[in-house]
Amino acid sequence: MAKITQQIYLELVETVSQYGFQYYVEDKPAISDAQYDQLYQNLINIEQQNPEWISIDSPSQRVGYEPLSQFDSVKHASPMYSLDNAFNDEELNYFLTRIEPDLKRQDKLEISAEPKMDGLAINIRYENGVLEQATTRGDGKIGEDVTDNIKTIRSVPLKLVSSPPPPQTLQKKGEVF
Repeated sequence: MAKITQQIYLELVETVSQYGFQYYVEDKPAISDAQYDQLYQNLINIEQQNPEWISIDSPSQRVGYEPLSQFDSVKHASPMYSLDNAFNDEELNYFLTRIEPDLKRQDKLEISAEPKMDGLAINIRYENGVLEQATTRGDGKIGEDVTDNIKTIRSVPLKLVSSPPPPQTLQKKGEVF
């Protein structure tokens, strides 16, 4: 395996940035999500091994993990886990081991899989059927309050109408695209 130099790292920053631009801005992905995720993970690994190399324009430096100060922070009632980039059974098993302490409260664990779609992880909480709060995933335990932003999405009901009535507290987690 070739020695990773700072020049190789900077070229990888440029490559991942370009693929990200094609995907997120131009809506014309040049590689698959799995290929992008693998390149991104390689970038993260190099940065972990060489933190002094981290470039301010590296895709890893984007905002999106720690809550921003201009939003109110909200502690999630239950963690919003991220599978991160699990590419095989070993990485999936590692994820399950990592979250196992919170799973002991459950009799049975059900797992479903769906095609990967990049969006913004959101938790929407209804109290007595009325939209009370919407938060980002943040770091999984604390996210940002984006309730007013979510209210602009016309497909998100402000009030739940169902028979039987919804439970007193209902949380729905998903992705906003």
